[in-house]
Amino acid sequence: MTKSKINPSLKFLLTLIISLELSFKVSLFSNVIVIVLSLAYLLYRRIKPKALGRMLLATGLAAITVFSSGYIFSDHRDLWYALDISSRAFVYTFTTACLTISTTAEEMARSLEQNLHLPSKFAYGTLAALNIIPRMQAAVKQIRVAGMMRGVYLSFWSPVLYFNAILVALNSADNLAQGMESHGYREGALRSVIVEVPLTNKDWLLFIIAVLLLNLGAFLLP
Repeated sequence: MTKSKINPSLKFLLTLIISLELSFKVSLFSNVIVIVLSLAYLLYRRIKPKALGRMLLATGLAAITVFSSGYIFSDHRDLWYALDISSRAFVYTFTTACLTISTTAEEMARSLEQNLHLPSKFAYGTLAALNIIPRMQAAVKQIRVAGMMRGVYLSFWSPVLYFNAILVALNSADNLAQGMESHGYREGALRSVIVEVPLTNKDWLLFIIAVLLLNLGAFLLP
């Protein structure tokens, strides 16, 4: 683990708890605090300005839509409640971004398998799916170029384009499954760990402190 200092599974659970708790509790101040802390962390991790701008634009549009539904087009206008539910869009987006910017997909899959004891087929299946995506993108480009050489333009919505891409994905998945079996993979069998993902007392301490602070803020702040 090079990019992440806190256990990925606990970070995932913390992100999930924050999202669920602030979904059921009306606390605008808590939302703002979480947003500010998340944004500060993203800037600390040197998020790309272009990525941050896209995230702010997409989330801002969603927040405006929610605010319009909860206040402008509502029969019972409550400005505080409308601001609270619209700010949740930034909470969900920023907390998830904090998780993804500090944890790779490989680290997360290994942590879920080792620390949360999810089935190994889930971890390896997730990694396989993520690794197939670049192959599908390359296949789509090759199919479009081949079609243009024959005088056939395949648009973004063309079903032929995606049908061929699905065939490429199925073929890659079958080859991967055969490769895993040839290397001795057996579902349910005990396996050794190449890269261990530790779960230390420090991780638990930070996790508990974060959850306690979240609950204090959610129930004490308006």
